[in-house]
Amino acid sequence: MTTAWLVLAVGDARQHGGNDGYDDNPREHYSWDSTVPNHGRLAVGDVIALWDKKELIGVSVIHGIDTGTAQKNLYFCPQCRKADFKRRSRLTPACRCGQCGALFDTPGRKVETVTTYTSRHGRAWIDGRGLLTGKQLRALCDSPDSQLSMRSARWEKLRDALLATGRADAVADLAGQTHKRVPIAGGHRFAKVRTRVGQDAFRAALLREQGERCAISGPAPADVLEAAHLYSFAETGEHHDFGGLLLRRDLHRLFDKGRIAVDPETDLMDTDPALDAYPLYAELHGKPLAFSLRPEHRVWLTAHWNTHRAGA
Repeated sequence: MTTAWLVLAVGDARQHGGNDGYDDNPREHYSWDSTVPNHGRLAVGDVIALWDKKELIGVSVIHGIDTGTAQKNLYFCPQCRKADFKRRSRLTPACRCGQCGALFDTPGRKVETVTTYTSRHGRAWIDGRGLLTGKQLRALCDSPDSQLSMRSARWEKLRDALLATGRADAVADLAGQTHKRVPIAGGHRFAKVRTRVGQDAFRAALLREQGERCAISGPAPADVLEAAHLYSFAETGEHHDFGGLLLRRDLHRLFDKGRIAVDPETDLMDTDPALDAYPLYAELHGKPLAFSLRPEHRVWLTAHWNTHRAGA
């Protein structure tokens, strides 16, 4: 069965309080990044249906997805550090937090490197204005009550709903495109990238100090161990003494995103409840680290905890 995706595209209004929005042209392309749930699931050959919450804008088939990297501004409430706030155009202060109710003019800001995605879907575009309402589209999703900006659905359900509107010819043309998979492009290209100066020396120092041992999971081959900064290296650009631990690659990524943190009062690991579905990570919750911390480590781990857990 072909997968269909209902994606939110509301022009200049497609802006969450926590970021600067996206550049979209619904007829031709749709943009998102790795901070968006389901970001990596869309594929060439999938049906994409764009809507503005009120009705269908149009529907097409993805014939290409361009990827890249970018530095993204992420904004948060300065009081509870959550991104759940709204910008108010006519009231002051300009922002109101949906989590703690705080009012403020200037949100907190951090910069994160993200993977960017842009779909190309202009070839088979069908204008959808007036065909299906927002209520009808929600009912077609795999999770009708979902609030995500990218929601999965079955193409067969969407196809039948479109056929019921009398657009049989256009839908037939669209259906013919859903089975045409485009080969994945290969080769290489040159790109300008920002490199972390001193990262190799930083990792070598940690290996000498800590051995071939992940600070979270225990002994592991050096090949899978990475030098994890306990603070944002992107913001400081400095390698601090005792400011890092060796972590397995997957655990490093989860730590950087705050899905794994260390409670500074107990030295026990705290995992995001969303990881409970994965036993390998769920079993880490409440366990001590596999590495003896120094006081300097605790300073950085406390800052990490305050960033990702304070007020949660």
